[in-house]
Amino acid sequence: MAWQAAAAAAPIALIVALMLGLRWSAAKAGGVGLLLAWVLALAVFDFASPVGEVSALARHVGVLAESAFLAVGILWILLPSLALHEHQQRCGALDALRGGLARVSSQRPLQVLLLGWCLGLFFEGAAGFGTPIALVAPLLVGLGVPALTAVVLALLGHAAGVSFGALGTPVLAQADLTGVPAIDIAWRTALLHAALGGVLMVFFVRTLGAAGLGRVGPGMATLAAAGFLLPSLGLAWWLGPELATLAAALLSAAAVVAWLRWRRPLPAAAAVTAAAADDDAASAPALGRALWPYAVLVLAVLATRGVPPLAAALNEVVLQWQLFGRYSGRLQPLTHPGSLLFMALLVGAWLQGVPLRALREPLSLALRRLLPVAVALLTMLCLSRLLLDAGMVQALQVAAVAALGQGWPLLAPALGALGSFVTGSATASNVLFSSLQAQTAQALGLPVAWLLAAQGLGAAVGNIVCPHNIVAGAATVGLAGREAEVLRRTLVPCLVVLVLGGVLVSVLLMF
Repeated sequence: MAWQAAAAAAPIALIVALMLGLRWSAAKAGGVGLLLAWVLALAVFDFASPVGEVSALARHVGVLAESAFLAVGILWILLPSLALHEHQQRCGALDALRGGLARVSSQRPLQVLLLGWCLGLFFEGAAGFGTPIALVAPLLVGLGVPALTAVVLALLGHAAGVSFGALGTPVLAQADLTGVPAIDIAWRTALLHAALGGVLMVFFVRTLGAAGLGRVGPGMATLAAAGFLLPSLGLAWWLGPELATLAAALLSAAAVVAWLRWRRPLPAAAAVTAAAADDDAASAPALGRALWPYAVLVLAVLATRGVPPLAAALNEVVLQWQLFGRYSGRLQPLTHPGSLLFMALLVGAWLQGVPLRALREPLSLALRRLLPVAVALLTMLCLSRLLLDAGMVQALQVAAVAALGQGWPLLAPALGALGSFVTGSATASNVLFSSLQAQTAQALGLPVAWLLAAQGLGAAVGNIVCPHNIVAGAATVGLAGREAEVLRRTLVPCLVVLVLGGVLVSVLLMF
């Protein structure tokens, strides 16, 4: 019924209104939305009644248990990701990484390309959750990029990798919620990004040129974009979501650096002073030291995903539970991205010569940063599981099918972008809307994985208009209060990708 669909949509609409109208945080608005959803579930969707042999109280307990378990799995990824970032910043590894990339070319547009596109994507793959924007924007300002342009470039530069950020967390959340294998979602999502990621590069280059910073030639822009998007597709198809951004970003940077080295004129190379040569020689060990944790991480993911006997042995260790025959959770701790990140942090620090006791402070800082994220994440997970278990997602799905029918794929990416805009996270968007996308696909007789991929694409590009990301980026470069100027510059690229994404998904579903 239409009134049931309206009731099911009310909590989401309330969250949107509170965050956009009153500028409430995701945790605060999500809490109010969850309270409304629980009231409506009891009053309209009969959530107080038992289902079969599952009592009403058991239904409440089951929703909370599933939400908490999913939250722990995601937070297990975020904690070492943030700790690794803090550690790298404290030991000077980030400065060495930035310096190594910047010394590759003396041309500022190419330095901006390496930092804004390649490095931004790399940090998105390693940490995600807004880290690339807060990190890359001030680095670009350090290269002489105007602050406003720096924030826009940081937003545009990382967006193509958001679907696989923080070792694939957004796709892994979709797989956990829907039961669709992560690799099936991953390669489809990567295919959509491969087809449309060039649009983001076009806007990246245009933004750079409009600021009077010089231009990146079409050949170099194509090399950087294709050097990321094509390997990302291959990695997602072969291994799944974990390395599709992290490793592909490294390959993109390697392709650009190799091209610049090959094209560098020999006379200029011969004219390098002895002092400059000594500086380069001295910086090489520092750069290698900075890359150790990421090298360990890449090797660990490759070993646990790309070596079948090892993967099979490690995956035999499973933590799983079931309640009332209706609620359950499952986690493979030895191959979990969070476990691999912790190993990268510990082994990488050891290889860098950093005593393990020095990691206490980065872990402590990461925990403090994680607290508000945990509240928002748990709130959104509870809302998602409640909407699903109470039948509210089904009510929305029935109304959506009736209203749009086979035209739903056109708007599927836009729903993902709305989720990111509201929650500030592609993962939270996927948590909020993946079940709706899956049930709608089933009702329309469409492949579920394709609509989940459309959701992932939209959630990724929605990050460039997400108020949380814009505020964070603006704050790092002294632009507090001018967030609307950033939004005006990123809104058009976002809308273009969403429209093209909806059309592309619709066309793909015809075959």
